[in-house]
Amino acid sequence: MRSSNSRRRFVQAGLASAATLALPALAQSGYPVRPVKLICPWPAGGSTDAVMRALAESATKSLGQQVIIENKPGAGGMLGANELVNARPDGYTLSQLPHGVFRIPHMQKVQFDPLKDFTWIICLTGYTFGLVVPADSPIKSIKDFVDYAKANPGKLSYGSTGNGTSPHLAVEEFAQRAGVKLTHVPFKGNAENMQAILGGHIMAASDATGWGPHVDAGKLRLIATYGSKRTKRWPSVPTLDELGYKTVSDSPFGVCGPKGMEPAVVKTIHDAFRKTLEDPAVIASFDKYDQSTIYMDTATYTRWARETYEAEKATIERLGLAQKT
Repeated sequence: MRSSNSRRRFVQAGLASAATLALPALAQSGYPVRPVKLICPWPAGGSTDAVMRALAESATKSLGQQVIIENKPGAGGMLGANELVNARPDGYTLSQLPHGVFRIPHMQKVQFDPLKDFTWIICLTGYTFGLVVPADSPIKSIKDFVDYAKANPGKLSYGSTGNGTSPHLAVEEFAQRAGVKLTHVPFKGNAENMQAILGGHIMAASDATGWGPHVDAGKLRLIATYGSKRTKRWPSVPTLDELGYKTVSDSPFGVCGPKGMEPAVVKTIHDAFRKTLEDPAVIASFDKYDQSTIYMDTATYTRWARETYEAEKATIERLGLAQKT
């Protein structure tokens, strides 16, 4: 996991660059002249899908062409990355690239090289992650969670949004530091994960704040979050970091394209999505899912990707999840 201080340096650098940006008339290169596809590598109905639809609707206003969300769930969020590898670099196929693109290549063979095959156009936001259990569970705290796991090795099951995703790796890092063995159940996204825990099929769920409404409705209990500090929405819930488990994750993300894109097209896309961060509807979607604005321009996002890839390699090796060669 990347440290919050390291991530903060990149955010500050991006904001400094933003201060010098003037948003010129878009489409200097004639782009776009038709609708733009933006891949959401998660199922429809989840928190990422909702946020990306708000971003797409807002960017449509600036681009003058519709930005259409296409859901491609599965493979731990890697299907968007797989499509970008084979897409034309004309700006009409874009995707969210989740944090897993920095991890999964260290865990298994993939179709892409995250440092060579993509254009890192703009970072926009990041997640609040947390661990929830059913409201009627005897587990009421992280101490209870750890105590149960120690008394019942391998019997405490938890769901996540897929192998190698941030909700998976954060819990594995926490479990390693706590000295417990858990049973991981991967799903295609937030919607399936929530269905599983609400249906009693798993004992806990690690996920972004798609669990928020269920926590507020009293159906689920939030026992920890993974940020560097407590959330404003659930200030009484501790972080894994403050509890001594040295686990911090917020997984910044934005909009990416295939390698080899024209700089003018990249700038047009960057500027359109940069403007979405001023849209009240987009900010409202961030607030609904407890996501903060994490802006990085193209150069900063590219540099961050390179450093994150190396940092995640160290994390995967420490957790013993590296691909055997």
